[in-house]
Amino acid sequence: MLENWVAPEQQQPLFLDRDGNEGIDARGASWRNADLKEANLSQAKLCRVDLRGADLSNANLEGADLRLARFDWATRWPREFNHVSAGAVGPGARLNGQFFNGADLRGLDLRGASFLGAYLSGADLSGSVLDDVSFVGADLRNASFKGACCKRVRFGTSQLDLADFRGADLENADFETADSIKGADFSYCKNFETMTTILLTRSSDQLDHWNPITRQTTRVSLQNLQGR
Repeated sequence: MLENWVAPEQQQPLFLDRDGNEGIDARGASWRNADLKEANLSQAKLCRVDLRGADLSNANLEGADLRLARFDWATRWPREFNHVSAGAVGPGARLNGQFFNGADLRGLDLRGASFLGAYLSGADLSGSVLDDVSFVGADLRNASFKGACCKRVRFGTSQLDLADFRGADLENADFETADSIKGADFSYCKNFETMTTILLTRSSDQLDHWNPITRQTTRVSLQNLQGR
């Protein structure tokens, strides 16, 4: 009945019938630090659910849609459940070839995750911890990495047109074989001196491309790093 309807993002774990109620729709809900260890989440729609710190140690996740659900090191999963390949985003996740165009990935711990060949055009990763992440072959056009920690990130053969790296920590990040940095902005980046010199050898069509958001060219953003 309509009077008993609850919007997916307002669905709370305490409403779950642990003996049944398969196929619950909780898309976008916040279940952070929730006790879900006995929950029946079979066939549940859990896209974008915040599961950071949640205990799912004995939950039934058969057929659950976990795309873009958020988890962290404190999330407890069923012993035999392969959470790193379930479409959820968090440390160590395997998200190769997945579509995240325009996704909100701000402030997440994604250390060691793999986005090989993934589609992240327009995605917002501002403030996220991305140490040791692989974006090899990924589409990162118009993506935002503002203030992100990107130590040892691999950007080989990725597309970085108009990407925003302002204020990111790029210590030992590898951009040398990135496919294109046309219009990318590296203003105020940290620990990027050596790679800055390498990127300034790129062609003028990449370095002198105007970024309409940050209102400067890639060349200027890199040269300013050298002048600090």
